[in-house]
Amino acid sequence: MAKAFNDDNFDEEVLHSDKPVLVDFFAEWCGPCKMMAPVIDELAGEMEGTAVIGKLNVDEAPQTAAKYGVQSIPTVIVFKGGEEVNRSVGFKNKEDLKALLG
Repeated sequence: MAKAFNDDNFDEEVLHSDKPVLVDFFAEWCGPCKMMAPVIDELAGEMEGTAVIGKLNVDEAPQTAAKYGVQSIPTVIVFKGGEEVNRSVGFKNKEDLKALLG
């Protein structure tokens, strides 16, 4: 199951993680986001121990979404060592998401 990120836990859970972190910026009302949700959860299970996979609801965490310039959703950003290393906008399948992680 994917982790839930928000404005309060983002720095600790994402920027200070010792593993690569894939963050799915989404909203409940977004159709493509709903299609991607089970893919994100499946990937989280497969990558457990190797990478951290999580979701951030842009309506509930507007500060973090704004900080990273997320204007279209779904947007997936991969962080390594606290830095953004990859970004993708729009629906992605599991293989595409794995490729973003490197």
